[in-house]
Amino acid sequence: MIGLKEVRAAAERISGHIHHTPLIYSRSLSQMSGNEVYLKCENLQKTGSFKIRGALNAVLQLTAEERTRGVVTGSSGNHGQALAYAARLAGARAVVVLPENVSQAKRAACTAYGSETVLCGLTAEERLAHAAQLARTAGLTMVHSFDDEQVIAGQGTASLEILADLPEVDYIVAPVGGGGLLAGLSLAAKTSSPAVKVVGVEPLCSPRLRYSRQQGMVSELTGDAWRPSVADGLRSKRPGVFTFSITQRYVDDLVTVGEDDIVAALRLLLERTKLLAEPSGSVSVAAVLQAPLAGLGKKVVCLVSGGNMELAQLARLLA
Repeated sequence: MIGLKEVRAAAERISGHIHHTPLIYSRSLSQMSGNEVYLKCENLQKTGSFKIRGALNAVLQLTAEERTRGVVTGSSGNHGQALAYAARLAGARAVVVLPENVSQAKRAACTAYGSETVLCGLTAEERLAHAAQLARTAGLTMVHSFDDEQVIAGQGTASLEILADLPEVDYIVAPVGGGGLLAGLSLAAKTSSPAVKVVGVEPLCSPRLRYSRQQGMVSELTGDAWRPSVADGLRSKRPGVFTFSITQRYVDDLVTVGEDDIVAALRLLLERTKLLAEPSGSVSVAAVLQAPLAGLGKKVVCLVSGGNMELAQLARLLA
């Protein structure tokens, strides 16, 4: 199991290749939520999301032989872009399996970074399974989008930056898809500053980590318990084995937000803070505007996880 030592090593390893993203205070969101709200702007990160942290940490630890053979992953887009960028930096081949309904902006970005792209299915499970098959048949190294300890350690570096910029933070609020970001953030935050509370946010229509917690083990949402969210980066049906174990230990609470709340938060970020966030990157802001997080009077950091979306999609959401 990874720990703070691995997160700190990841921070040193990827330093110089990524941005120390800004932590911005929002007066408007603070007044609306009854908290002192800060935004950790991973939408301004290289490749447009936090995903570069974990992908780069994993790729930079590949052996020379593994770099020669290349890497593969399944992704809704952001991890794919990050892996493509990291592979190009390391001089490795990259193959990214994307969903059939992927944003064309995300697919074009993967290609622009030099990766090959393959379309498969609509869910994280489908594309990850296809990526794993490609890894076996083509000799590629699988870099899982969330259930990989080196990826998780890389994502945790965002917490180190938050604590350096705002040591007195009370809450860190972050999106939950497969759980890689939340696992890394919570591990780094709680082992560095145990008083900090870490809260994960899931779409109401697909609360996979909450369901697994209720079951006491990694469990998959099935049937009507899972519906695709407008937050397309948070569409996995189950958390990872590593991510579940880590979040069970370190995450204080999970909250859910509705589809209209997510779009409203996206609009608020654009109108009030001039930040473009994709729906998946807006869920933390949606959560802090409602119970149980609203009105606490605490210093709250909302992690805005990404900003990769097509302008046509943005227009449809805001219409």
